[in-house]
Amino acid sequence: MLNLRSWVVGVLAVVLVGTGCSSPSQTETPAVVASAQTSTEIAALHAQANAGDAIAQYNLGVAYDNGQSVPQDYVEAVAWYRKAADQGDPDAQFNLGVSYAIGQGVPQDYVEAVAWDRKAADQGYANAQFNLGVSYAIGQGVPQDYVEAHKWHNLAAFRTSAENQTKYAEDRDRVANLMTPTQIADAQRLAREWQATFDARQE
Repeated sequence: MLNLRSWVVGVLAVVLVGTGCSSPSQTETPAVVASAQTSTEIAALHAQANAGDAIAQYNLGVAYDNGQSVPQDYVEAVAWYRKAADQGDPDAQFNLGVSYAIGQGVPQDYVEAVAWDRKAADQGYANAQFNLGVSYAIGQGVPQDYVEAHKWHNLAAFRTSAENQTKYAEDRDRVANLMTPTQIADAQRLAREWQATFDARQE
């Protein structure tokens, strides 16, 4: 039996937190980096974050998430992710979505997780697109919809880094095994249309 639900645990456990340096590319998987920062650097990061710098807010969230040069504090991490996410930072939106999906620093809320994943996915963030596909595949936070699941997995496979491309494509194909040829064609059309609209916005 196809265990779609297991995808959530595997993916979210790997890509919850990003680097403690700068915001990664929207197509890259944030990597856990245990970079030590001095108290002076943390103070400077706090000052930038309090001044409204979204990247500093995101990085401070990562620091609290990992316990990097500050005591680990998931609630504090979520607070900083939310500040950056509200400013449109896709890394923070993605991490906030994961936090809601696994109930880390906030009560578990799949609907809220999907909402934040969608914000990041709409900006072309491959990991959020993948997680959105998982949500549609298993009907978590949204009604189960294999066409939407395939669409988002297809986009994630296209946009992700090379190291994740094969995995994302394999997961797309698992969903395809549950679909009719017409449904697959519809999903592929929706993915093409989404990509065309996204590309047009970048011009």
